Amino acid sequence: MKRLEGKTIFITAAGQGIGRAGALACAAEGAKVFASDVDPGLVDKLKKDAPGLECFVADAMSNAAIEAAAKRTGPVDVLFNCAGWVHHGTILDVTESDWDRSFDLNVKSMWRTLKAYLPGMVAKGGGSIINISSAASSIKGAPNRAVYSATKAAVIGLTKSVATDFADKNIRCNAICPGTVDTPSLRERIKALPGDYDKNYQAFVARQKLGRLATAEEIAHLVVYLASDESAFVTGSASMIDGGWSV
Repeated sequence: MKRLEGKTIFITAAGQGIGRAGALACAAEGAKVFASDVDPGLVDKLKKDAPGLECFVADAMSNAAIEAAAKRTGPVDVLFNCAGWVHHGTILDVTESDWDRSFDLNVKSMWRTLKAYLPGMVAKGGGSIINISSAASSIKGAPNRAVYSATKAAVIGLTKSVATDFADKNIRCNAICPGTVDTPSLRERIKALPGDYDKNYQAFVARQKLGRLATAEEIAHLVVYLASDESAFVTGSASMIDGGWSV
């Protein structure tokens, strides 16, 4: 029997990177996957590449969109909150709009999905919630990640709060804290940096003691574990998967 046979999962930001890898990995393990993304082009591509998934457009920063998604999917066994945005700069570079967008997408989006999906999990008698945080959070400082790190620290706090409040309902809530992951969004951010692309890329690689970037598929293995019954006694954790960056 596959590890996620009989389970349903709703995923935000499933169009590329960690979200896409998580969607494909969960489907491969037998889950019924509802994969959402704000980008219609990425949704269409995922539909073509993985016709077994139910893919649709949903904006994680819209209350109405998330409420509609919850009606579309019905109650789920697993909620995977993957939507996020990385602002580059120190606290002096962060505008008010940068601050508001970062917290809206990186933290408040999870509030939206939790409000929409927790009641169904309670009614079903349990579930697993997986939130993407980061090593750059309350765990480790990183250069030019002021508001990003603040949001990801908030995700860890939110995760522990939900884990505490709903443990007696058999609902688990865990955070995944990656180091640097080789994704399309990372490549785009490196291209936007001043200077030589290869030199900037190698600077990101050098942060990991294992001497390389993580793949999105490696993060997806942890998603599958936390979604499965194998992790039935794991809740409130902030699981590091950072190649030794935080050591």
